[in-house]
Amino acid sequence: MKIGFIGLGIMGRPMALNLLKHGHALRVWSRRAASMQVLLDAGATGATSPAELAGEVDIIFTMVPDAPDVREVLLGDHGVAKAARPGLTAVDMSTINPIAARKLAGDLDALGIDFLDAPVSGGEVGAIAGTLSIMAGGKPDVFARVQPYFSCMGKTVSHVGAAGAGQAAKAANQIITGVSVMMVAEAFNFAERNGVDLVRLREALMGGSAASRTLEIHGQRMLERRFDPGFKSWMRQKDMNIVMETAHALGICLPLTATTAQMYNAVMASDLGEADQTIVIKLLEQLSGIRKD
Repeated sequence: MKIGFIGLGIMGRPMALNLLKHGHALRVWSRRAASMQVLLDAGATGATSPAELAGEVDIIFTMVPDAPDVREVLLGDHGVAKAARPGLTAVDMSTINPIAARKLAGDLDALGIDFLDAPVSGGEVGAIAGTLSIMAGGKPDVFARVQPYFSCMGKTVSHVGAAGAGQAAKAANQIITGVSVMMVAEAFNFAERNGVDLVRLREALMGGSAASRTLEIHGQRMLERRFDPGFKSWMRQKDMNIVMETAHALGICLPLTATTAQMYNAVMASDLGEADQTIVIKLLEQLSGIRKD
């Protein structure tokens, strides 16, 4: 099949490159022409709009910031739906609201376009290595059609239910990862105020029941004060807001997630949105009277 890819940022670019590395012909589009250059140099061809791209491919992957962006590239004035080939499959790998994903699925189905919502977990490192976890929602036969291409980008590929289920699974992932980062930051903050050496603390905790990937990776970032982005704080805030919007719509009680969302609102208010999500420890330190960098 002929493949298209829209959205070539931190995540989309390496994901698209992995499709090329597996021998698939690829046509790409990005709002910023400069973002396409790495793909063009690697053998992809460029399109001038999502509509032009749609007229030449069988499957389109999108990896853009949020639900309005997905709707624009798929259903906007110059979007995919304007020139879609018969039988086109649209696969959105962005992280958006599950309710918005279900609405997109219905709107595209009415136009004869198959849709999967297939957000990912694993960050930039996983995108580069092709080891992402991919959670897909949609019709089983559509998932089966796309699965070989998912395998080029991810190590764990799961069909988790109907349209919107992929985004709900990603939201659940973000609850666990977001709250976990806050837990590690709070634990470090508490320990430091009690005179504990944080390097030794982390070593001790990693040997017990508190051991986790978050403590291992993000805890080390906090110790090193390495706040260059792996996962930007504005992205964490966006994802926490997606969870809370969906929870409000469905009447779900998520107290820990709500607190985490508020802390990332504070990160944004402190003009730290471009920093890594672990920057939240600095806010906790300031609130506790600890002054560092």
